[in-house]
Amino acid sequence: MIKMVVFDMAGTTVNEDNVVYKTLQKAINQHGNDFSLDEVLAEGAGKEKLKAIKDILSSKDIELPENEIQEIFQNFLNLLKEAYQNLSVKPIEGAEEVFSFLRKNKILVVLNTGYNQEIAESLVNKLNWELGKHFDDLVTASQVEKSRPYPDMILLAKEKFEITDAGKIAKVGDSIIDIVEGKNAGCGLSIGITTGAHTEQQLLTAGPDYIINDLRELEELTMK
Repeated sequence: MIKMVVFDMAGTTVNEDNVVYKTLQKAINQHGNDFSLDEVLAEGAGKEKLKAIKDILSSKDIELPENEIQEIFQNFLNLLKEAYQNLSVKPIEGAEEVFSFLRKNKILVVLNTGYNQEIAESLVNKLNWELGKHFDDLVTASQVEKSRPYPDMILLAKEKFEITDAGKIAKVGDSIIDIVEGKNAGCGLSIGITTGAHTEQQLLTAGPDYIINDLRELEELTMK
C-alpha cells in the first residue's frame, strides 16, 4: 500500500487561475516577445521558474544573455508579488477531502512545487492550510539543488520520513514534468490529473500509470 502521496500545487491541489503562468507570460512578453499562455504552459508548467523562462525562450530559439534572463525573472517576481496581493485562491475540488482521507489512513500528504519557498508558503497561507493538520510537509524548488524533472524534491521527502522503498510513494501532478519527476524518483505510482496545465493527450506522452480527472479517484488507487 502507498505510504506517501506527493502532490503538485498549482493546477493539482490549488486553483489560482493560472496567475503564475499568466504572470510569467507577461514578464517574458514585456521583454519584446509574443508567447501565448498555451505556449508558456506547454514549455514551463511545473518547472522551477527561472528554468521555465529559459525553456520557454529556447522553444522559439531565442537566446539571451544571462543578465537579461535574470531581468525577466526579477520582473516576474515583482509582478507576481503585486498580483498576489489581491489574488483569490481556493483548493482544487476534492483536495481537502482527499488530504483528510489519506491522513486518516496513515498515508503522508506532501506538497511539492516548482515555486520558491515564499510563493509556495503564500499560497498555503491564503488557503489556511496548516502543517500537521492538512498536510505533512511542503517541499519547494528552492530547497533542493535540482528541481523537476530531477527527483530531488521527492527524495528529500522520502528521506525525511524514512521511507526506504520509493515504490510506496505516489506522485500526482497536472503536467508532463510532474509525471517524469515521479518516474525519476522510482515512485510506485506516477499519476497525471487533467485539472491544470496539460491535457490528457499531453500527459499521456509521459507514460503515467494513471490519468485521473478528479483527486477523489486517488482514494481507491492509494488503497490497493
